[in-house]
Amino acid sequence: MRWRLRALSVLGAGLRMPSGARGRALQDGLSGTGGTAPAPDRHRPSPGRGRGDTVRAWTELFRVSALFSVPGDALAGAAAVGRSPGRGTALAIGASLCLYEAGMALNDWADREEDAVDRPHRPIPSGRISPPAALGAAGVLTAAGLALAARAGRPALAVATGLAATVWAYDLHLKHTKAGPAAMAAARTLDLLLGATASVAAGARGGAAARGSAPVVPGAADNVAAPAHPARGPLTALPAALVLGAHTYGVTAVSRHEAQGGSTAVPLAVLATTAGLGATVLTAGRAARTRAPEPGAGGLGATGPGEHRATRPHRITPTDLLPTAFTPTDLLLTAFTGAYLRTAGPPLLHAALNPSPPLTQRAVGGGIRAMIPLQAALATRAGAPGSGLAVMALVPLARSLARKVSPT
Repeated sequence: MRWRLRALSVLGAGLRMPSGARGRALQDGLSGTGGTAPAPDRHRPSPGRGRGDTVRAWTELFRVSALFSVPGDALAGAAAVGRSPGRGTALAIGASLCLYEAGMALNDWADREEDAVDRPHRPIPSGRISPPAALGAAGVLTAAGLALAARAGRPALAVATGLAATVWAYDLHLKHTKAGPAAMAAARTLDLLLGATASVAAGARGGAAARGSAPVVPGAADNVAAPAHPARGPLTALPAALVLGAHTYGVTAVSRHEAQGGSTAVPLAVLATTAGLGATVLTAGRAARTRAPEPGAGGLGATGPGEHRATRPHRITPTDLLPTAFTPTDLLLTAFTGAYLRTAGPPLLHAALNPSPPLTQRAVGGGIRAMIPLQAALATRAGAPGSGLAVMALVPLARSLARKVSPT
């Protein structure tokens, strides 16, 4: 009898399911599923996921490797209005980063069902981040971006509000319409104008504070101080903003085919647009330093002995359109423009020759990274080579991080 009781106890212990993965595998084998574990809930993180996996999931959701394409917007905007980077520029950069990441989180939340089919490895369809968490992050980051812009002044807050509305409209509705590329281009255009507006507002406050602290001598003509910078409004930065917006339009148009591929005409058209933008930036920068006719050389308004005014206008020749000399700024502008064309051009050509999803995605990534040298060229063209060099310093960081986290 004793050996029978012992045998029954051993049998009962063997029938108790062990815990953990081994227990689930044994249970699957007993249930006839061939040892295949049931598919986990894709919207629920695994209970055993570590902190490193969570951080990795959020970096993929935010596409942090694309973040380095954001600060150059504000720096190029400040340069376009003749302002050195200051407090307002820093606030604009912070606001832009927050709104950019809000758009990334909102984009994945809005596309969660589509990504479940085309990109099941993305953080939301794979279950590493829940949809409510992504939507909540988008809301918090939008509020933070608007709060930072408000500290730069009401004009900056107005531009940031328009930028935030454009981002939300694009992600929730416009992305899948024909207006999608135009909406994304408008967002980048507003982002550069945000940097210009915040920099102008901060400069105006600083100038007012300096004038208020200066002693006033009654009747002294020196009380009217000349401004540190020429008076330029934020709209002065509109040409540079439109160049960046045109580039963004092209990148967005290509990205609409990155999941399925199959488009040859779009990469070719964007490649031609990229070449045109590079030529525009380069020639416009050099045209600002062309030779002008000197007084007394027969030009309009020149005077000579016994003459009150010149009777013949100066005839402009092709040599008058050439810069007097290649300055270091000219060389930097040429280098930055070449880097822009080198980063965006070859991937677009490859995608046109073979419009497969991998090559199309590579063209989109190249277009995102090409924004950095384009911003550097725009800042240098506006006479701020220091800002251009600062922007170009982000290229190695963006390139190294792109190998770990895809920008698309």
